[in-house]
Amino acid sequence: MIKVLMKSIKGYVKPSILSMVFITLEVILECSLPFITSMLVDQMNDKNITKLVWFSILLVALAMLSLLCGSLAGILCSKASAGFAKNLRRDMYENITKFSFSNIDRFQASSLVTRMTTDVTNVQMAYMMIIRTAIRSPLMIAFSIVMSFIMAPQLAWIFVAVMPFLAFALILIMYFAMKIFRRIFKKYDELNDSIKENIDGIRVVKTFVREDYETKKFDKAAYELKNNFTKAERIIALNAPAMQFAVNALMILLLVIGSIFIIKNSEFLGLAEDGSKIYVFNEVTVGQFQSLTTYGFQSLMALMMFSMVIVMIVMAIESGKRIAEVLMEKPDLVNPENPIYDINDGSIEFKNVSFKYSEEAEKFALENINLDIKSGETVGIIGGTGSSKTTLVNLISRLYDTTIGEIYVGGKNVKEYDLESLRNNVAVVLQKNLLFSGTIESNLRWGNENASLDEIKHACHLACADEFIEQFPEGYETHIEQGGSNVSGGQKQRLCIARALLKNPKILILDDSTSAVDTKTDSIIRKGFKEFIPETTKIIIAQRISSVEDADKIIVLDNGKINAIGKHDELLKNNEIYKEVYYSQNKVGDNNA
Repeated sequence: MIKVLMKSIKGYVKPSILSMVFITLEVILECSLPFITSMLVDQMNDKNITKLVWFSILLVALAMLSLLCGSLAGILCSKASAGFAKNLRRDMYENITKFSFSNIDRFQASSLVTRMTTDVTNVQMAYMMIIRTAIRSPLMIAFSIVMSFIMAPQLAWIFVAVMPFLAFALILIMYFAMKIFRRIFKKYDELNDSIKENIDGIRVVKTFVREDYETKKFDKAAYELKNNFTKAERIIALNAPAMQFAVNALMILLLVIGSIFIIKNSEFLGLAEDGSKIYVFNEVTVGQFQSLTTYGFQSLMALMMFSMVIVMIVMAIESGKRIAEVLMEKPDLVNPENPIYDINDGSIEFKNVSFKYSEEAEKFALENINLDIKSGETVGIIGGTGSSKTTLVNLISRLYDTTIGEIYVGGKNVKEYDLESLRNNVAVVLQKNLLFSGTIESNLRWGNENASLDEIKHACHLACADEFIEQFPEGYETHIEQGGSNVSGGQKQRLCIARALLKNPKILILDDSTSAVDTKTDSIIRKGFKEFIPETTKIIIAQRISSVEDADKIIVLDNGKINAIGKHDELLKNNEIYKEVYYSQNKVGDNNA
């Protein structure tokens, strides 16, 4: 995991290293201050003003340098951690865009959103604390203890005695908190999934007046997340009192034992001119003792900060694993070593094709499919819900790979083509039409970003989209809301068809993409296809017989298998499934039933 995440630091290694260098300098300077202070205190009895002034100037200079190093470390640390987070999000997004449909099936959209937001933020915070606090705290502890042994080895052992207690407390906190955080991130996914589902289906929720039900469902997910976080916070909350107890115990021990030690080892020399008693401290001076208490406080505070870093790292470890899962996911579909870039024509051939969505699946979604479609033909596909019509056409552009058998486009195996070239020549208008926020023109240019306005208008004319676009005051510059929420279902479908036509594909697949338009418009669109793109192979998946009855051939799918292939008149005479669908739609003379 760490090796995978570290690849995203590229470009921010220098500020990370410089931040640690300045933190080290800051710690050295901070640890030198108590040492200089002890010398200053011990020099006070000499009443040498010159020495006192020089010591004071030295202390101020060291403090200013420490402040400068700390500030530079903070700036560089922020830059490195923010850059690291930016790279993580970019690397995750780039890898997600390479995923095939089978890869996407393994991750929920809500989970991917959580990983790119909450999880990356956790890792960012942990990285910032690691290169700053996690470096600073151990150095501060080490330098403080070393300086303590240099100044007063008789008392420095007290620091060492407290450390095992703190280490034991940290290990317990880490062990129990880690289990809960593992559950928390799964609850995050469930909560985000509930939010996404409701936003996507808000019209359905309101139509069925299910706001209260969905609110209760959301509250339940939020409540479970709150409970898990409360449990985790209760465990983590033990960290602060444990650390505080150790700090207070250390200071009490140091003051009591240190004071006794100083008193027992001091020698009375007599009275000074002002009547005060003069002592000489044979082993530990007052200045050394004062500095020792400072080192003790510094080391314990550093340990408390380090414990906070450990808590953050505990959270970030689980987040890091989830991020690494996305970064390590390899696309199931990749280009061959020497891909073919040119596709001769729109001919399609299925040879003994069977397909299932995962190796563990017991049943094939498609089984023993054999098809031969000539370039320029119009092919209709009819079948009931779950007959795998969409699955069949998804295999043509390699959105999935066949489990058994081969598919040929333009006389070549689809696995031999460059993926981008294949998909540019196989335009698919999906069952779920999607438009992006922007103008109508910017959405259409997804098909061809270099298309001229005349080409855009021609594509819209073929898709019967020009009639409503020209009614908008801003025409092709009309703004489209996210998801195309400000246009009707039929308008959205026609815009998506125009977008696909702009690719000038060799194969055009319409996956039930005229279901929201009336039969007259549907007929005009099909007539336009026949007249203006006769060389393009057209595959039309439809529920309405009227949408495919004039096709060169019609494929009847049933339960993932080809039940029959033929023209409208042939199937109407010989195929029971086709006859049943036809008469059910035309029993009252309405083709749009």
